[in-house]
Formats: sequence, C-alpha cells, structure tokens
Amino acid sequence: MTTIPAESSTPVVLPVSKAVLWLAGTVLLALALYYFIGIDQGATSVFGDDMHVHEFVHDARHFLGFPCH
Repeated sequence: MTTIPAESSTPVVLPVSKAVLWLAGTVLLALALYYFIGIDQGATSVFGDDMHVHEFVHDARHFLGFPCH
C-alpha cells in the first residue's frame, strides 16, 4: 500500500507595517461604507442636496434596520 505524501504548508510572513496599512485601509473603507449606507440620508450628505446615494441604498438601508424616514 502506498501513502500520499502530506503537503507541507508554508506560513505567510506579513511585516507589521504592511499589516497596519491593510488594517487602516480596511477600517477606512468600512467607515465610508457605513456612512453611505447608514448615515447619509440626504440631509447630512457630504454631496450637498444630491439624493443619488440615498436613493441607491434606500432598500438596503431598510433591510439592515437603519431608519430613513
């Protein structure tokens, strides 16, 4: 009977500086997404009186439980 040799896995080495950049980028992207879905309701929009972002995520806002009316 022959055995299949086990594949050895190599660990991923990630420098701390690169990990911090990835973490900061992820947090920034998450906060921007949270703003556009949960907070931007047209009245406090950074884009002025433009309601395109509000209308684009309107149903998703209700589905996620954010009040918008």
